[in-house]
Amino acid sequence: MSSSQAQGSWTTKQNKAFEKALAVYDKDTPDRWSNVAKAVGGGKTAAEVKRHYEILVHDIMFIENGGVPFPNYTGGGTTNN
Repeated sequence: MSSSQAQGSWTTKQNKAFEKALAVYDKDTPDRWSNVAKAVGGGKTAAEVKRHYEILVHDIMFIENGGVPFPNYTGGGTTNN
Protein backbone atom coordinates (compact mmCIF):
# COMPACT_ATOMS: atom_id res chain seq x y z
CA MET A 1 0.00 0.00 0.00
CA SER A 2 1.43 3.39 -0.97
CA SER A 3 1.61 6.25 1.52
CA SER A 4 -1.14 8.11 -0.33
CA GLN A 5 -3.43 5.08 -0.06
CA ALA A 6 -2.58 4.68 3.62
CA GLN A 7 -3.45 8.30 4.31
CA GLY A 8 -6.45 8.45 2.04
CA SER A 9 -7.02 11.23 -0.41
CA TRP A 10 -7.09 14.88 0.48
CA THR A 11 -9.88 17.04 -0.87
CA THR A 12 -9.35 20.58 -2.05
CA LYS A 13 -11.30 21.76 1.00
CA GLN A 14 -9.03 19.77 3.34
CA ASN A 15 -5.90 21.12 1.66
CA LYS A 16 -7.15 24.69 2.08
CA ALA A 17 -7.96 24.02 5.73
CA PHE A 18 -4.50 22.48 6.11
CA GLU A 19 -2.83 25.61 4.68
CA LYS A 20 -4.83 27.90 6.96
CA ALA A 21 -4.16 25.73 10.01
CA LEU A 22 -0.41 25.81 9.34
CA ALA A 23 -0.59 29.60 9.46
CA VAL A 24 -2.48 29.52 12.76
CA TYR A 25 -0.58 26.70 14.47
CA ASP A 26 3.13 27.39 13.99
CA LYS A 27 6.04 25.15 14.99
CA ASP A 28 5.95 26.48 18.57
CA THR A 29 2.30 25.57 19.14
CA PRO A 30 1.80 22.77 21.68
CA ASP A 31 0.02 19.79 20.10
CA ARG A 32 0.44 21.42 16.68
CA TRP A 33 -0.42 18.36 14.61
CA SER A 34 -3.48 17.50 16.69
CA ASN A 35 -4.76 21.05 16.23
CA VAL A 36 -4.06 20.96 12.50
CA ALA A 37 -5.85 17.59 12.21
CA LYS A 38 -8.92 18.99 13.98
CA ALA A 39 -8.93 22.00 11.64
CA VAL A 40 -8.62 19.77 8.56
CA GLY A 41 -11.37 17.41 9.67
CA GLY A 42 -12.43 14.40 7.67
CA GLY A 43 -10.99 12.02 10.24
CA LYS A 44 -7.37 12.99 9.54
CA THR A 45 -5.03 12.08 12.37
CA ALA A 46 -2.14 14.09 13.77
CA ALA A 47 0.24 11.60 12.15
CA GLU A 48 -1.44 12.00 8.76
CA VAL A 49 -1.26 15.80 8.77
CA LYS A 50 2.35 15.73 9.95
CA ARG A 51 3.24 13.36 7.09
CA HIS A 52 1.33 15.59 4.64
CA TYR A 53 3.43 18.52 5.87
CA GLU A 54 6.69 16.56 5.51
CA ILE A 55 5.79 15.66 1.92
CA LEU A 56 4.96 19.32 1.21
CA VAL A 57 8.31 20.49 2.61
CA HIS A 58 10.14 17.85 0.55
CA ASP A 59 8.33 18.92 -2.62
CA ILE A 60 9.12 22.60 -2.01
CA MET A 61 12.80 21.83 -1.43
CA PHE A 62 12.86 19.73 -4.61
CA ILE A 63 11.36 22.59 -6.64
CA GLU A 64 13.62 25.25 -5.10
CA ASN A 65 16.72 23.14 -5.76
CA GLY A 66 15.93 22.96 -9.47
CA GLY A 67 14.36 19.51 -9.42
CA VAL A 68 11.49 20.74 -11.56
CA PRO A 69 12.61 22.52 -14.74
CA PHE A 70 10.91 25.66 -15.90
CA PRO A 71 8.63 25.08 -18.88
CA ASN A 72 10.21 25.91 -22.22
CA TYR A 73 7.67 28.34 -23.58
CA THR A 74 8.13 29.23 -27.22
CA GLY A 75 6.24 31.50 -29.53
CA GLY A 76 5.17 28.54 -31.66
CA GLY A 77 1.90 27.84 -29.88
CA THR A 78 -1.41 27.70 -31.66
CA THR A 79 -3.26 30.91 -32.27
CA ASN A 80 -6.89 31.68 -32.80
CA ASN A 81 -6.84 33.84 -35.93
